[in-house]
This record gives sequence, structure tokens and C-alpha cells, in this order.
Amino acid sequence: MAQAELNVEIRENTGKGVARKLRAAGKVPAVVYGKGMEPTAITVEPKALEQAVDTEAGWNTLLTLKGAPAVEGKIVVLKELDLHPLRREMVCADFHAIDLKTKNSFMVPVVTVGKSEGEKAGGSLQVIRHELEVLCLPTAVPQSIEIDVAALQIGDVVHVEEVTVPEGAELVYDVNFTVITVVGHKAEVEEGEEGEGGEATEAAEE
Repeated sequence: MAQAELNVEIRENTGKGVARKLRAAGKVPAVVYGKGMEPTAITVEPKALEQAVDTEAGWNTLLTLKGAPAVEGKIVVLKELDLHPLRREMVCADFHAIDLKTKNSFMVPVVTVGKSEGEKAGGSLQVIRHELEVLCLPTAVPQSIEIDVAALQIGDVVHVEEVTVPEGAELVYDVNFTVITVVGHKAEVEEGEEGEGGEATEAAEE
């Protein structure tokens, strides 16, 4: 599991006005929360946060907080990050404090392996779920969940209960939802519909 340090400062005041002033000063308002602790308001430098999670683990990078006595040494993961819809600047962030000896839920990216038979036949591979939730120790979070799609034909579907994850991790789900499917080209479907319509018209004219 990737690890990094992140310098933060305690945020004494809260509210929209305070948050706007912090962002104007180049800082991101954030909150640290977790089991057995009161939520703590902090600020973080956007560039420092960006660099801290710029690892193969992404948001699942274990971040050790530094610089603020109230949260000094706490290990957290980034849980939420709001961006401005136009400028794409960081607006606010949430960090979840975790216990390295306790299993937690993490979102892990789905990676397809190979090219499906359906694609070779002219179909299209669609990844419905780009991330899956897994339960595991923070030190055992998979970098990705690989799914071999080579044997999939047009119309085939991979459901979550068919997905295998590395040892030490388990998938979290209540419904057996679709993760990946292979569909035919829309153009081929439309052509087929036009053909059927034409046949129906000719039959009617006869």
C-alpha cells in the first residue's frame, strides 16, 4: 500500500464565509473524521494534497497527517473531494481516519484484461462499474481489480458475484449488479430495424 505524509493546519472557524476566504488564500477547507474521534476541521494546501495522492493507489494512499497537534500522526485516506464545476479547483475535502488493524471499505478501480471475442466480431465492450467496493485491511488494498474479458461474446455479461479479488479482500454488494457487458453496434441494430420495417411495408403493399 502506498503511503505519504500530508501537512495540514487546524481550522478554528467554520462556515461558508470562512471557507471562501481560505480558498481565496490558496487553501482547501477539510474535515477529518473517524471512529472514536470528534470531527476536526483542518486546511490543506491543494498542491500538497494532489502530490500526496499521486501514487499508484490514488485516493487509497495512506496519508499520515503532520503539522497539527490535534490530528498529528493520524493515518487517513481521502474520502471526498469536491471540485469547482468550471475551474476544477479543489473546493473542500473529507478525510477518514483509519485503524491499520481493522478492515475498512475502499473503492478499487476495475481493469479489463485482453480483447473480447465480441469486440473482434464488431461489438463494443462496456464497463458499467469502473470501481468496486472492497472490504480489507488498509495495508492490503488491491491496486486494481483485473477482469479477463477475452472469452466474452456479444450479449455476455459479467456480474459482480463472478468477479475475483485478491486474497485478503472481499467484495461488498447487496445486489448482483452488472460490471461489464459486450453489446452490438447501434448502427447494426438500426439497420436491422430498418430492414424489418421495410419487409413489413412490402408485405402491407402486397
